[in-house]
Amino acid sequence: MRSTKIPPLNPEYVEKYQAFDMSAVAKARRLEGVDKNIWVEFVKLASTYKTVNLGQGFPNFPPPDFVREAFVEAISSNDTMIHQYTRAFGHPSLVTILAKFFGKLLGRELDPLTNVLVTVGAYQALFSCFQALVDDGDEVIIIEPFFDCYELMTEMAGGIPVFVPLQPKAAADGKLMSSGDWQLDPEELAAKFTKRTKAIVLNSPNNPLGKVFSRKELELIARLCVQHNVLCFSDEVYEWLVYDGNKHIRIASLPGMWERTVTIGSAGKTFSATGWKVGWALGPDELLTHLRTVHQNSVYHCATAAQVAVARALQIEYERLEKPESYFVQLPKELQQKRDQLVNCLSAVGMKPVVPEGTYFMMVDLSDFDAPLPDLQDSEEPYDFRFVKWMIKNKGLAAIPVSAFYSTPQKKNFDHFIRFCFAKENATLEAAAAILQQWSEMKPAQ
Repeated sequence: MRSTKIPPLNPEYVEKYQAFDMSAVAKARRLEGVDKNIWVEFVKLASTYKTVNLGQGFPNFPPPDFVREAFVEAISSNDTMIHQYTRAFGHPSLVTILAKFFGKLLGRELDPLTNVLVTVGAYQALFSCFQALVDDGDEVIIIEPFFDCYELMTEMAGGIPVFVPLQPKAAADGKLMSSGDWQLDPEELAAKFTKRTKAIVLNSPNNPLGKVFSRKELELIARLCVQHNVLCFSDEVYEWLVYDGNKHIRIASLPGMWERTVTIGSAGKTFSATGWKVGWALGPDELLTHLRTVHQNSVYHCATAAQVAVARALQIEYERLEKPESYFVQLPKELQQKRDQLVNCLSAVGMKPVVPEGTYFMMVDLSDFDAPLPDLQDSEEPYDFRFVKWMIKNKGLAAIPVSAFYSTPQKKNFDHFIRFCFAKENATLEAAAAILQQWSEMKPAQ
């Protein structure tokens, strides 16, 4: 057989292309402008310095015993298939209980095989929505403040973000502002719907504000979606975390909305186990079929054992739904106490908390809190970014700047707010209180 000798590469060619910068051609267009991530930056800062971390949104207390026991039981099972691949779109036991559980809450029968998709956390459910249902040039309405990935995922899909802000109104004399004081302007919202609008992103309860949208507000959004034939991506990961007697209303339960809504949930937020990364999307088969295509061609499926454990935990909660012993009843009571503890602490040192109706989070107004930032005065970053970085490095307390949750034109209007997470052990909140108290005592008298 004749052998083919490959000639050596031309030295001039080798020299030219060894010096070639591959980074100039390697990055796909869809990554333009979305390569920076606030969580990467501030999580790194918080871990670099010794901090009391009220920044990133995760509990530093464990999931309840019955949830951890469900995981131990799953991985200790004699069923060897627990450790292997499972159904791509959700383990049978998990999609079955999700359909049963949320079918009851939504007041309709759900098919576990067509109306439920299990994802790698709510984050992947969101990503699948945008990749599957948003096309080049489609407009996506985003309510501000918003979880930062909504804008970036819209742009990665080729869509155009269209922003509409919640408008804060002053609280009554002597009262703290509530997240419920931030409301949509109905005329402004209606004006954002055009023939190019493909979807609106709803996040209730809202991160970072903690707002729980009222029935009246949801009916306004629903009416506009039906009128303009627009989809709704409803991020409801904090659905069980509502306070002061507020009620979470699922927009998919309103007339005309099931057919056009993808509802997104999270076992991580539901059971205080954010590291498990089990989420889900619920909706009509006509929409979920496209999410399944994205899912099967990206992550394919989620960890089998985690799905089995979540299924068991949901079954337990289904059997005691709305009963006093339910975790979904107990957890918000505990978190409301932690919220109030942090509200009192922040108010005492001169910060102005916006009291949240739901979620893990509390926005805080720094307008009247004098805090010179000597080592960052020349920075071009928004004030809240400079403040948080200075606070991490000099005070050992971590938070997240709120302007990161706003579009570029609005950042300057909200750069005097920061966000704290109060889903922490009491010892952590007490340590934060001590830092703030000491800081306040060191400030010069006004």
